[in-house]
Amino acid sequence: MSEAACDVSIVIPCLNEELVIGEFVDWCFAGLKAARVTGEVLIVDSSTDQSPKIAEAHGARVITVPKRGLGRAYIDATPHIRGRWVILGDCDLTYDFRELGPFIERLRAGDEFVMGNRFSGRLEKGAMPALHQHFGTPLTTGLLNVIYGTRLGDIHCGMRGLTADAYRAIKIQSQSWEYATEMIIKAVHLKLKMSEVPIAFYKDRPGRESHHKRGGWLSPWYAGWITLQAMFTFGADFFLIKPGVVFLAVGLAIVLATSLGPVDIGPLGLSLHWMLAGMCAAVLGLQAIYLGILARLFYDHTGVMAARYQKRLSYNRSVIFSGLLFAAGVAMTAPLIFDYVRFGFHLPALLPRYYMTVTGLLFMIAAFLNFAFTLLIHAFMAVKEYWR
Repeated sequence: MSEAACDVSIVIPCLNEELVIGEFVDWCFAGLKAARVTGEVLIVDSSTDQSPKIAEAHGARVITVPKRGLGRAYIDATPHIRGRWVILGDCDLTYDFRELGPFIERLRAGDEFVMGNRFSGRLEKGAMPALHQHFGTPLTTGLLNVIYGTRLGDIHCGMRGLTADAYRAIKIQSQSWEYATEMIIKAVHLKLKMSEVPIAFYKDRPGRESHHKRGGWLSPWYAGWITLQAMFTFGADFFLIKPGVVFLAVGLAIVLATSLGPVDIGPLGLSLHWMLAGMCAAVLGLQAIYLGILARLFYDHTGVMAARYQKRLSYNRSVIFSGLLFAAGVAMTAPLIFDYVRFGFHLPALLPRYYMTVTGLLFMIAAFLNFAFTLLIHAFMAVKEYWR
């Protein structure tokens, strides 16, 4: 390849694959030719064997980097990409790079992120361990679909295509296996146009040992663990906002129902103890909602969501609301404080009207949280604008 730009950059990490790397590069050029596109094969190499020499002999461009993990290899490759489209994968001949057409077609049609799907394509018998095929991959794929609202069928497929702009916008940070999940999640946050295409997946060639096998029995479990970590870290709002709404609604309903004293709802008797439990639930829910919104702002790469929340929580309107809510809370707690002082700093009995004090305390806490969160939202936007 010349130094000129091309249609496709096939970016592939490599670690001691001298047994298959030569044939793999040939597959790539055959795939580029069949798809009628110009392209390069960019090998990001950390090998100690003859892999880089073999790759270069077959026409690949090789970048030598330290061994720092699969995700890190894709990070290191970023400044060297020449193509307007990028195809990722493994050089172990398990993905058929002679069949690049489906990826190119979807990218030409305007998709920005195209995932391969091994389950809807040709999955060779023995290509995937039974634990991965029937448990690990379906479980984690299902979890990601639930958390992020996607409809993907194979989130661990390493063969995927992106526009170069999308690849750079995602800004991979993960150093190891979890890069694959991070890319999908960030693509969702960036609202990239995504699709899936069926692909072929083959078992390892005789004599070749997969990297999971090289790493020992714990390697696939570790990969699954850090995948879940990435999924939960980049989707913290899922575990905060919806549960927070439930806690707030239930807690607020209990507090308001008992504001005038104990009540019976069928066989259930609600007293002060239930009211305090409701207050705790409401405060927990409100905190969770605010933290979830902050998490969304951290993931907001486009700035649309931040502008939306800043508008909803305009400084003037939100501060006035917080002040009124706090004043209402003070008014509700005033009778108890007055009686406490009037009876020599003792309360003679727990009167029904004192229940209103708990509601007042909840209002004051909510007012303070809303005020503090409004300041955080506007401080976040000010800092973001400053560093833009």
